[in-house]
Amino acid sequence: METDNYDELDRALAHALQVNGRAPFRLLGTVLGVSDQTVARRYARLRRHGVLHVVGVSDLDLLSLSQWIIRVKSVPSAAKSVSAALAKRDDTSWINVCGAGTDIVFAAVGESAEVLLGDTLAHTKAIISIQADRILHTFYGGHTGSYTKHGTLSPEQVTALTDRSSPLAARSHTPDAVDRQLMKALREDGRASIDALAELVSLSDTSTRRRVDTLLRTGTVRLDVDIDLHLLRMPVRAMLWLRAESGALRTAGEALARHPEVTYAAAVTGPASLFVSLAVHDTASLYDYLSTRLPELDGVAVAETAIVLRHVKAASVQLEG
Repeated sequence: METDNYDELDRALAHALQVNGRAPFRLLGTVLGVSDQTVARRYARLRRHGVLHVVGVSDLDLLSLSQWIIRVKSVPSAAKSVSAALAKRDDTSWINVCGAGTDIVFAAVGESAEVLLGDTLAHTKAIISIQADRILHTFYGGHTGSYTKHGTLSPEQVTALTDRSSPLAARSHTPDAVDRQLMKALREDGRASIDALAELVSLSDTSTRRRVDTLLRTGTVRLDVDIDLHLLRMPVRAMLWLRAESGALRTAGEALARHPEVTYAAAVTGPASLFVSLAVHDTASLYDYLSTRLPELDGVAVAETAIVLRHVKAASVQLEG
C-alpha cells in the first residue's frame, strides 16, 4: 500500500492498538468515533497488506534469554536467500538488509541463537563476515514497550482504552508447556480469539482466558504492534552504531530513548557501545538528526550509519519471501 492510501483513522487505529492490542472492535469504534464494523474492516485491510499486525512479545529478561544484535555480510548473490532463511527461524526478529544490499542486521534470542552464531552462520559459505553484539540493556523499544511517539490519540482516548486490570507480580509466574503454546500463538497473532486459543490448547474458554490474562498481567507477554512506518509518514529507516565514553553510556542511552526519531536504543558489547534504530520522514531529516540532535549528546560519537534498504521481518512476522 502507498502512503497516500492511509488516512487519520488508520493512524488512530494504529495508536489505539498500541495502547490496547486486544481491545474489542466495539471499544475501538467507540473511542475512535466510528462503528465497530468500520474498525474491523480497517484492521483486516491493514493487516492483509502487511501494514499493521498485533503480536505478543515475550519478556526476554523475565525468561532469562540472551539477546543479540547480529550483522552478517554475504556475497551479493546470496543476500536474499540468507535473509529469507533467517526470517523463517523462531529465534530471529527485526531483519533488515542495508548497505549495498549485502549487509543483513537482525536480532536473535536464546540458546538457539548462540548455536546459530557458533555453528550455522560460521559454516555458511555465502557469509563473508559476522559481527555479534550482546544486548546489555534496552533503553527503548523491543520487548520493553511499544513505539508510540507519534500517536494521534488524545489523552482522554488513551485513558478510555487503557486496560485497568491490576498487574500481577511477574516473578510469581513461571510459564508451563500450555502457557508456551499460548505464547507462541499470541506471537503469531496477538488478537487471536479465546475460542481459537482454547481449541489450540484443548482447554475450556474460561481456563484459556484465565491463562492469557495471567500472561498479560504478569508481563510475561506484552502486546506490540508491527507497523509499516510509511503509515506514520516515516518511511526512511536507519541504524546507528555509537561509541559512548564509559561515564556517558547510561545518560546517552536515556537521552536517545526520548528522541522522537528513535524506535530502539540499547547498550551493547562490541566496537560500539550503543545500537540505535531510527525512523524519519526523508534523508534530509536523517541528516538533520545526525548533524544537530546527536552532537548534543556529550561523550558520544557516531561509529557507523546504515540506511535500511529492505525490511524482511518485524517482531515476529516475515514480510518477504
